[in-house]
Amino acid sequence: MKNLEKPKENQGFLRICFFRTDPAFDPKNFHADNEVLKEIDNGFLEKVTDKKPDAILTDWMMPNMGGLDLCRQLKKKPETADIPVVACTAKDRDVDKMWASKQGVKGYVVKPCTEEEIITAVQAAMA
Repeated sequence: MKNLEKPKENQGFLRICFFRTDPAFDPKNFHADNEVLKEIDNGFLEKVTDKKPDAILTDWMMPNMGGLDLCRQLKKKPETADIPVVACTAKDRDVDKMWASKQGVKGYVVKPCTEEEIITAVQAAMA
């Protein structure tokens, strides 16, 4: 089990919201208060606003709405604008990383990736 602990000043475990990441990646392998949303539906923004996760890990390409669209929607709302978003994607070109950063993505992990890489990206995005 991997620990995704909050910084010492915020004791406890992180609340992570996962949006359809790599099937090989199992969020249950982490000590975290996490929620897995397989698809983005019409109520996703309200769910994120209500849960107020410490971070969001999202795939880039998903049905209904992509990860960058998700990030743009989150950044429009004051209640969710400060939640760090980490993209987990097969897109590995510099232009993709640059575009993601311009959309507000704070961390970027290229698939296939290890759980350690995801932990490092989430922790860096929250720093």
